[in-house]
Amino acid sequence: MSTHDELRDVPASWPVHSSRDVHRDAWVVAVREDEVSRPGHPEERFHRLSVEHPGAVVVLAIDEDDRVLLLRQYRHTSGHRFVELPAGLRDADGEPPVETAQRELREEAELAATEWTHLLSTFPSAGILSEVHEIFLARGLSHLSRGDFELHAEEAEMETFWAPFDELLDAVLEGQVREGPLVQAVLAYEVLRTRGKV
Repeated sequence: MSTHDELRDVPASWPVHSSRDVHRDAWVVAVREDEVSRPGHPEERFHRLSVEHPGAVVVLAIDEDDRVLLLRQYRHTSGHRFVELPAGLRDADGEPPVETAQRELREEAELAATEWTHLLSTFPSAGILSEVHEIFLARGLSHLSRGDFELHAEEAEMETFWAPFDELLDAVLEGQVREGPLVQAVLAYEVLRTRGKV
């Protein structure tokens, strides 16, 4: 096996002896508790909580002047107003991730893009969340009305603004901007830009 082959996450599943819902309702997220054992050791059982989540898309939208479209949004759980990128749940059955990203960019930022590049696919907290983030780069931006889509709750107070990419990168590296998907998108884009791949 080459070193390159070792640098790969692989699907796996350990024996689950029982499961119970800790919380499940009409919302998109549920919490489940499983009784699990190591393969070949059914006598050694332990419990693990899992937050079931359909996944999300994140969009790094960069214009012709190398500015990034940013949001400022309140997050109750974390007690912060974060600088973020347009993002949203993958809650439409069967919708390809890039189409979800296109929809979220329109709904949250009133933008369309002609160029879409998949940057990353990440598990934000693999020890407890099933969520996967599909992170996209969007270029060739133009205005597109959100139509009759209405922003609710935290999104109704969301602000949009533009910042030069290099200033955003500095803010990430200085720890001024810490929201995970944004940090990942910015660093991935910088690496690819430096390597001449975007």
